[in-house]
Amino acid sequence: MITEVIHLNDYFPRVAARGNDPTLTAYIPDGTPDIEADRRRPSIIVCPGGGYTFVSDREGEPVALAFAARGYNAFVLKYSVAPAHYPTQLAEAAAAAAMVRRNAENWHVDTNAVIACGFSAGGHVAACLGILGAREATLEAAGVRAEECKLNGMILGYAVLTSGEFAHRDSFINLLGEKATEEELRAVSLELQVDENTPPAFLWHTASDDLVPVMNSVLLAQSLNLHEVPFEMHVFDKGVHGLALCNWVTAGPSRPFHVNPFAEKWLDLCESWVKRNYIS
Repeated sequence: MITEVIHLNDYFPRVAARGNDPTLTAYIPDGTPDIEADRRRPSIIVCPGGGYTFVSDREGEPVALAFAARGYNAFVLKYSVAPAHYPTQLAEAAAAAAMVRRNAENWHVDTNAVIACGFSAGGHVAACLGILGAREATLEAAGVRAEECKLNGMILGYAVLTSGEFAHRDSFINLLGEKATEEELRAVSLELQVDENTPPAFLWHTASDDLVPVMNSVLLAQSLNLHEVPFEMHVFDKGVHGLALCNWVTAGPSRPFHVNPFAEKWLDLCESWVKRNYIS
């Protein structure tokens, strides 16, 4: 396996000018003639959560390694958090996607299967990239071209998506500041920003999530449906927020409530979705 920590500031001057140090950590299976030396693989860019106050390790490397173990290229984006405000995180995510596409030959990337996978506030980062990534303001902020930061899909786990009635308020305060206007909040309420260019999505959530209400996923799914964007959604009846892989790998001894064998099926369901839609 090829592993590498990439400082995005070294490659994207407009991202560097914001004064933060976002990184993209790569986990890339080695090519081998025993399988297929030049096999092109789907690439999953993992965006961990943390309410825009930190970037959760639980939702980063373990998730990337789980995808890598299934034969995918995997990456973990450590994006900037408060006091860095929007669109800093979106610019960094766009740079991460561009980095993957710029290295398509070296990393054996299937350029028709570049997918962002985000959890909680990281789901907001991933969905921002999918929904807003090709817009001029994003391209200007990141210093990339639309074709470089294009996503082919989104995987969104218990994601922060709406700034409206069912919002996780603290995430939006951290993202926009205490004095955000209604216009600014609407601009990052992603169920209001979906259009025909939005990539397909796989969503999963638990109905009992008491931190980020399941209506975040429901509202986005409704908007995707109205715009005829393909999606798959799974709602598990029970489970706390922040389940990650839902097993002992991401739970740890102090978090037994993060072991959920029913919701753990999300990864198998997700892989089935990826195979049906991105692997010929």
